[in-house]
Formats: sequence, structure tokens, C-alpha cells
Amino acid sequence: MPRNKEKGKNAEVPVSLKGMRDIRGEEYYKYQGLFEKAQEVAIYYGFKPIELPILEKEAVFIRGVGEGTDIVDKELYRLRTKGGDKLALRPEGTAGVMRAYLEHGMQAEPQPVSLYYYGSFFRHDNPQRLRFRELRQFGLEMLGTPKSIADAIIIRTVTIILEEGGFKNLSVTLNSIGDKECRPRYVKELQNYYKKHQNEICADCKERLKENPLRLLDCKNEKCVELKGGAPDSVAYLCGACKQHFKEVLEYLEEMRIPYSISKTLVRGLDYYTRTVFEIFENLPDEPVEEGKEVEKKLPLALASGGRYDYLARSLGSKKDVPGVGVAIGIDRAVLSPVGKPPSPRILKKPKICFIQLGFEAKLKSLTIIEILRKARIPIVQSLSKDSIGAQLATAEKLEVPYSIIFGQKEAMDGTVIVRSMHNRSQESVELSRLPEYLKELK
Repeated sequence: MPRNKEKGKNAEVPVSLKGMRDIRGEEYYKYQGLFEKAQEVAIYYGFKPIELPILEKEAVFIRGVGEGTDIVDKELYRLRTKGGDKLALRPEGTAGVMRAYLEHGMQAEPQPVSLYYYGSFFRHDNPQRLRFRELRQFGLEMLGTPKSIADAIIIRTVTIILEEGGFKNLSVTLNSIGDKECRPRYVKELQNYYKKHQNEICADCKERLKENPLRLLDCKNEKCVELKGGAPDSVAYLCGACKQHFKEVLEYLEEMRIPYSISKTLVRGLDYYTRTVFEIFENLPDEPVEEGKEVEKKLPLALASGGRYDYLARSLGSKKDVPGVGVAIGIDRAVLSPVGKPPSPRILKKPKICFIQLGFEAKLKSLTIIEILRKARIPIVQSLSKDSIGAQLATAEKLEVPYSIIFGQKEAMDGTVIVRSMHNRSQESVELSRLPEYLKELK
């Protein structure tokens, strides 16, 4: 009879799944600090929060993101319930936000509706540097306006978030892929170009050529990347309205002094995009190279991407178009970047007091004193599980805490504590009633 390795003494200790990981310690605070900064800026620019479910009907992404995209065809985590419902773990946020907009009748609210969200998303991708199967994103969406100022607001808001989140050398790459009036002509020219090279492209691109030609420009295969340089330029095929819209977006960026470049091969990997598409990069500094030593050139780091999606609502079943524009920041990439310095979260304050207790009577009353200090907003560290004063003082010294509170049997009876300087070992007895005031005056 085969042994069940999941039970008993021989069971292996479980580990996290491939592409998914635990976030803890200082890294956790970096995530929290960047989210708080993003939330603060978003609220200032008029965005309101929305929390989306992690599970959606599979159709939300098949119809919204589009068949023929890598996200739907290769990366979607699909589930089946006992009742036969087809569900999927959310791979991105925009389709879910539009579903919520339509479901809750937000078209009746003052337009545009501006929303922000944060959370985990899931893509069954091959994990790479700074990319995971469970990825975290902060997203901004403006729904209900076709105006170019909305595109500019989204780009301005996300660049401020990244700048104040520790990135100082940002650049915006953008393009316009037109709308239903002018894009068909461009797509036809794109197909004609790639048909001349169909023996040179990868197997996936041969399928894209038939089903989804714009995805040809999104291929990362080396031999396909080389062909992009000769592909037709989408901007050259824009209709008057799309050309004017793109011109206005660029004028807004210039007015705000946001560095940008135009890339004719930028299309983004999702079907719902129209007109403006963009990516925001952190330009990595060149490292000094020893003479005679070869070094691989570091590519700019893509931190955020987005664009306009004026036809997404119809693909989800709406009878009317809902123009919209949005962006998502790759929080993992931003936090783990070698150049970013995310701010500390507001809740995280370095304590200057270590609470030390001695004896059972003191330990009984310790939590009362800690609560007094919490209400007074005085951060402390404590090790109530330790009994030895030496072990507790060692904790204070390791954390480089400048002061300690010593609370023993005598102090528990007298209603006092001893406040000791960890620098010069001077100490003073302080009544509990004036302890918060005393500690706030310490330098």
C-alpha cells in the first residue's frame, strides 16, 4: 500500500506555490507605504475607492480583455464550481471596474466617475525578474468622458504617485492606435506588411496575423521584435478626431513638463484599448564598468501602463459606449526595483521606548500601561513574554531604543515606573498619571 507523503512523520514541509510568495518584515512596510502614497495622491485628484472581487465570471475577461490575447489564452486562472459556473481569478482590474460601473448604474452619477483600486491579480505567466503569478497592482480609472484632459489627468496622477513613491527619473512612452473609424485601415496595412514576412515570424504570430493583427506588435519573440521596426506607423492612419485627441494629450504633457516619447509599436496587450496607450518607465542609471569588461545594457523598467478603452462597455453587454481611460501600477516591480525608495507607512513609527517588566504583579498590570501609552500615541516595543531584565534590556539595545520603562513589583504597588536613558543609564521615577506627558517631552 503506497505511503501518503502528506501525512505523518515523512510529510514534507509545504512551500508557497511557484510565482507566489510571502511578503513580510521591512518589505511589507514598503508595499504599505507605496499604497498609502498612491491612495493619498489619488484622493487629492478626485478618485474614490472601489474594492473588486477576486473571482469574476470568466466572460468578464474573455469578452472584456479579448480572446486571442495572451492574458485570456495563456495566463487566465480558470475555475469550475460544482454547479458548473465558469469563473476566473482576476488577471487585471479594468474589466472588473467597468462591470461594476454597469452593474451599479454609475452612469446615473455625475460623470466622469473616477475610481482607484488595489489588490492581488493572477496570471499563469512564466515568473521572471520582478514578475509573479500573484501580482499586486494599484489602478486608476476615469469612466464617462472621452475628453483628452482625462488621459492627461491619469498620466499626471500616476507620475506623481511614482515620483513621490521614490522614482525620480521617469519617462512616458505613448502611442495612439485610433478608433473604429480609422483603425481598420491601419490594421489592413499591418496585415499586408506581416504577410510579406509570414515565413519569418513565430508560430503564435502566424495565428495573430489571422485573428488579432495588433497583437503582432506586442510579441516579445526575438525574431518578431526585429520586424517591428519596418511595420507601418499607426499615427499616420489616424482620422481627424483621433489625431486631434492625441495632439491635445501631447500638449498637456508638454505643459506639465512630463518627458515623453512616441513609439509606433506600442499597442498594449489587451483588446479593449482605443486611441491613447502608454507605458511609464524608470530609466535605470548606468553603472561604472571596469576597463575591458563587457556588461549587459539594462533596459528601462516599466512601472505602469494604461490607456483609453472607449468600447469596453459594449463588449460587456452595454447598449451604449462608455468612454474611459485608466492605468495600473505594478506594485511588486515598483517596490522591488533597485532604484525606488518607497515611503514608510504612516502607521510605522520608530519607537523610542522599550517597556520592561519584572515580576508577576508587574506583568499583570503591564497591558494597562501599554494601553495608556497607545491612547497617547506613544509607540513602544515590549517583550512581555520574557522574564529576565537582561534579556529585555538586550532587546532595547539591539533596536537602539533611547529610553526604557522599567516596571517592577515595587512600582506596581506605588503606581509609578522608572524611565531610564539607554545612553547614560540615568533614570527617574515617574507617576503613571503623568507618564504620557513626561515621555512626550523626552528628546
